[in-house]
Amino acid sequence: MHIPNGTTAQLELVSFADALQAANTPNDDYDVEKWIYVPNFYSEYRYILGTRGKNPLICIGINPSTAQPGDLDNTLKSVERIALGNGFDSFIMFNVYAQRATNPDAMEKQCNALLHRENMQAFSYVLSIAENPVVWAAWGTIIEKRAYLPQCLKDMVQIGQSYGAKWVCAGKCSKMGHPHHPLYLRKDEKVYPFEVEKYLNGMP
Repeated sequence: MHIPNGTTAQLELVSFADALQAANTPNDDYDVEKWIYVPNFYSEYRYILGTRGKNPLICIGINPSTAQPGDLDNTLKSVERIALGNGFDSFIMFNVYAQRATNPDAMEKQCNALLHRENMQAFSYVLSIAENPVVWAAWGTIIEKRAYLPQCLKDMVQIGQSYGAKWVCAGKCSKMGHPHHPLYLRKDEKVYPFEVEKYLNGMP
């Protein structure tokens, strides 16, 4: 379990650029040739967790939980299976908001603008390292937990347009149109196009 230790505004955040530089430097904790983990230490926030490749499936959740390189939770194990099963050579787990919390109800009530800005820098980087970026919408109904989350997602969609990102989802969407969370999907589930702008326009 990870319960946030206060708000992220109380933290001295490591910028994405500095955290990425550290994550690309070999260390004794995990193989940096296989994993991308930014920041490269367990903290109250996480920008990126995934495996390295030329054709990653970029999965978008709401916020990070406890997963780390070599210690994936069930959600990340499902993400990896779906990615490989759909012909991708790697996966990247990204999140609409970077605060780590096992229970989304524990997320902070107000958006930390600095954390969001650094998270968007991370998203731009993730898109830039994919030859033809494919972004898997996979946040489920959790996006309803905080009022700031849809705006964070809108910023991501706008950034994605600059990179020609293709949005997809997997499994059945909810009645409100929310894309299915990675858990409880079939192992052989296939991704299909997701109209993310139409989805955002239909949100209250």
